Amino acid sequence: MNRIPLFPLGLVLLPGMPLPLHIFEERYKQMITECLDESVPFGIVWFDGQSIRSVGCTARVINVLHRYEDGRMDILTRGERRFFTEALVEEKPYIEADVHFIEDVEQTDDSESFEAARALLAKLSDAGHLSEPIAALAVESAQQLSFAIPAFEGFTHAERQRFLEMTSRSERLQKGMQALAGILERAQVTKLVQKIIGGNGHPPKEALQKLSAEDTASED
Repeated sequence: MNRIPLFPLGLVLLPGMPLPLHIFEERYKQMITECLDESVPFGIVWFDGQSIRSVGCTARVINVLHRYEDGRMDILTRGERRFFTEALVEEKPYIEADVHFIEDVEQTDDSESFEAARALLAKLSDAGHLSEPIAALAVESAQQLSFAIPAFEGFTHAERQRFLEMTSRSERLQKGMQALAGILERAQVTKLVQKIIGGNGHPPKEALQKLSAEDTASED
């Protein structure tokens, strides 16, 4: 069992994902100061306004961007390890948690999925639809990429939480590729529709067919 400081936030942190934070509450100023002094990470869990999720991700401070005279801080963190919260501990001004760390259940060969996902990312980048969070991540392995994809701007907190809780790298890659393919499809349809502006005012049949297929899929 491991005990870590806990920081409930209205967002989901993923392994490898950079996250800037502004620290202003007294209890969290103390928490971050202690983490810096002891060179230890803290845990971030998603708080949706009603409940705190059990599965979270540790964050390590990689840079203190600015310190204010009143003790506030602008920091840059990066996600590291997933954990499951066994118990909450309230012995300090901030919450701590007894946790165990989560590992994937299998180590399969995902080289084909990895290359296919990278190819989709390249197409999205060429189309100008690659968000900065993914562009900033090093995606040198299937493991990294399986978490880098849901860091894409279009993913909701709930979707990211589902990726965080998956214990199969292959499943994360497959789900991520499906999402990327959908984003690319939408981008291509948008480009086709834009051509109408300079044409005869009639949408290309290809664009209509794709839009119709997407509408049918969304109803399912």
